[in-house]
Amino acid sequence: MSSWFRSTPMTYVSLLLNADAAPSTLVLLGSLSSISFTDLNPDLTPFQRRYIGFVKRCDELERKLRFFGGECDKFNLAVSRASGGALKNQCTAPYQPNILDTLESELEGYESQLRELNSFSAKLTTEYNEKVELQEVLLKGREFYEIDAPRLMTSSVSERMTSRATGGRGDSLLDDDRANLPLGMMADGGVIDRDMRFSSVTGVVDSSEKARFERMLFRSTRGNCYVRFAGIEQDIVDPETNCRVKKHVFIIFFKSKSIESKIKKICDAFSAHRYSIPSVDDPQAFQSMLAANAQELNDSHTVLVKNQDTRFRMCQMLANCIEEWTWKVVKEKAIYHSLNMFKSDVSGMLRGEGWIISSQLASARAAVTDAHSSMDLAMPSLLQPAPQPWPNPPTHFETNSFTYAYQEFVNTYGVPRYREANPALFTAATFPFLFGVMYGDIGHGSCLFLAGLFLIYSFNADSKYDEMMGGVYSARYMITAMGFFGIYAGFIYNDFFSLGLNLFTSRYEYPNQDEGAEAVKSGAQAILTAEYGSSEAIYPVGMDPAWHVSSNELLFFNSFKMKLSVVLGIIQMFGGTCLKGMNALYFGERLDFFFEFLPMVAFAGSLFVYMIVLIVMKWSINWNSRMLSASCCQFGLGDEGLCHPVTTYDSDGVGTTAGTAWGSSQYEGVWAEECDSPADDEGIQYCTPWGQSCAEVDEDGNFDMSNQVGGGIQYSTADLCPLDFGGTGDGCQPPNLITLLINIALQPGNVEEPLYAGQATIQNFLLFIAFASVPILLLAKPYLLSKQHESHGHSDEHDDEDEGHGFGEILIHQAIETIEFVLGMVSNTASYLRLWALSLAHSKLAGVFWEKAMLSTINMNFFAAFIGFGIFAAVTTGVLLMMDVLECFLHALRLHWVEFQNKFYKADGVRFVPFSFATILGEAVIG
Repeated sequence: MSSWFRSTPMTYVSLLLNADAAPSTLVLLGSLSSISFTDLNPDLTPFQRRYIGFVKRCDELERKLRFFGGECDKFNLAVSRASGGALKNQCTAPYQPNILDTLESELEGYESQLRELNSFSAKLTTEYNEKVELQEVLLKGREFYEIDAPRLMTSSVSERMTSRATGGRGDSLLDDDRANLPLGMMADGGVIDRDMRFSSVTGVVDSSEKARFERMLFRSTRGNCYVRFAGIEQDIVDPETNCRVKKHVFIIFFKSKSIESKIKKICDAFSAHRYSIPSVDDPQAFQSMLAANAQELNDSHTVLVKNQDTRFRMCQMLANCIEEWTWKVVKEKAIYHSLNMFKSDVSGMLRGEGWIISSQLASARAAVTDAHSSMDLAMPSLLQPAPQPWPNPPTHFETNSFTYAYQEFVNTYGVPRYREANPALFTAATFPFLFGVMYGDIGHGSCLFLAGLFLIYSFNADSKYDEMMGGVYSARYMITAMGFFGIYAGFIYNDFFSLGLNLFTSRYEYPNQDEGAEAVKSGAQAILTAEYGSSEAIYPVGMDPAWHVSSNELLFFNSFKMKLSVVLGIIQMFGGTCLKGMNALYFGERLDFFFEFLPMVAFAGSLFVYMIVLIVMKWSINWNSRMLSASCCQFGLGDEGLCHPVTTYDSDGVGTTAGTAWGSSQYEGVWAEECDSPADDEGIQYCTPWGQSCAEVDEDGNFDMSNQVGGGIQYSTADLCPLDFGGTGDGCQPPNLITLLINIALQPGNVEEPLYAGQATIQNFLLFIAFASVPILLLAKPYLLSKQHESHGHSDEHDDEDEGHGFGEILIHQAIETIEFVLGMVSNTASYLRLWALSLAHSKLAGVFWEKAMLSTINMNFFAAFIGFGIFAAVTTGVLLMMDVLECFLHALRLHWVEFQNKFYKADGVRFVPFSFATILGEAVIG
């Protein structure tokens, strides 16, 4: 864990290489994944760098590989994925000097073959489509001539005769379909003259353009054409897009050369293919053309299938090699891209600089030496530490499958500064825990826990996940931990889908509860089954289930969860403040430690840590014993003597008096053996457990007891309490903590209900420390910094630079820090109340869903209960297992980013990005 608490030590090194051995050296350094190079040529454009030619060659190879991947996608062939072992072997593979030449020659051959096949396929597909379209035109055209043309001709003849008789223009060809005769024939079998013959255009148009095509024809010819469509059942493959499209055969009749010209232009505009077919007057030519086209169609289909089969087999072979080729190309490109950062100061030598993990320095030196010795080069190599160009090295943490998600969780807010305390170490424990505090429920937490276990079980390191699923799988251990702490908090709250579980037998009993829930009257008071304060009276784990059915359930859980939220919040914030001090000590920042950290600790401890002390003290004090010590008891009656007796009445009006017996163990002190109180008429004396008299005899000799109705004496709790802590109750009454904490600042020295002796004095002292720490925090560091600045003196040439370090600017910066911390402690403490609010909302929502969906239907019938369970499962899954998980996640995220990390976290570091083949090849886009 120490290596995760602070980032890995870094060393800035200078690397001197022989130019011939540089690629092989980088191959060995890339397999180490321990060095990040600095660009020594920032003034050069990419095209001015030494190895840009090699990078361009790699780009061209990547283009070819993308082309191969696209061709494989056309056949729905997935690129073969190698195992993690193959990737590791590729990362550690030795350098191959002529690998680019080999790949270029091999890939060029495959690309030329594939492009030639594609070109031939496009040509074959076009020819095949033309044959298919022509076949459909011939078939659909013959059907049209045999069935629809006679109606058109009869209509045309009658219209012309009518037109000649009346001297007017007939109706449009598209408006009449009453004819029944073949084209060119009269009703009596005679032949119509050639002037009565119609011209026609046949072809094929895309189905999606059919309506627009028909509308354009009608408008352009003003209705003086007749068009019919027939759908082609077979889909046509577009050779350009390789997509299947629907098409329609059309035939257009007209009687004008000008109309023919318009129709042809419209067909060209809509990319409609026109085909010439024989005249219907020559059925033998029509049939001959149909048979010849069918034979050609069959031949085209055979050749096209063989072409596709050849392409498919080639793509199968390419799919098995693309990943390996891609790794090699990407690896070579990374090598030459890194070499472009090197500087050539001496001919034949390259100089590079960068950050290296200190523990890997010896391994890197050995790698450089091995690379040069394997090539038998006389010129020496050099790898040695160099002066740092800037003060802050990059930040690097070694992570694993469990810690990765938490480190990314922190890095999303900001990368830690070099060697700064890493919040991720603490986030790994506190984040799922605070999530569980808000989401606490055994049932819901179990669902989340099982989901996390499923992600762990189903994760495959060799699989490639998309961005969303990759993020979910990377957080699989975090989700499991969130579910675990949700279960843990659920046991503390004793919540199982909003129901209390009686796992260890409740320590409370209601009168007549054995006779059923109906026998327990509303308002009945639960009674402890064991003596108060004994181990038998304590529920072993979490809350007693009796609280879930009590009338003051909400009041009790609100009080508990609110105080718990405040305690957890202050502990986490104070821990963050302590980390600030640890950082100051580690970096040797004495001013920050003495005049920032210590005043912060004093302020936070005197007010907020003291708040935790008061909460824990109130929880731990036996208030029954303290209040009993200030109560009047009947002395001398043994077990029959009662303290603060209470009389209850049953349904029949019979009263029962009960109370704490004299000598009871509920009083932690020693019961008095004597009582100085006068006796009443029955001879009973009244004293407090510690022996303070509660009665007197007045001047007339009458017995008078404290707080007796009509009595003359009145003893307050302070008069009867033996603690003498001061205040109204002298320490024998529980205080209201909110009022107590407010009065620390608003009414110093005034404690109405003290918890311990001298509380007012201690609180005044703590308040003084808190107020005194603020001016120290505000003024001490700026003053000392300004003095240090003055002691170093000023030179004329640096006056402008030093002007920015004046006392005023430092004071403003420190004032912002002071205000942010002082007000932040108050606002951040209130912000932690979201733990209470979301826990309460989760519990009550679950209760509402159970009550409205299940309880209202479970006693009706089976069908109603089935429907109710379905509704309950649906709303539970949608609201509590999805929306509420996200809500609690975001609130826990905010508590860490804002409330915890702002106490110490700089978040201005630079992430270490090593030259690593494992990372580069793992992120490479395949295909």
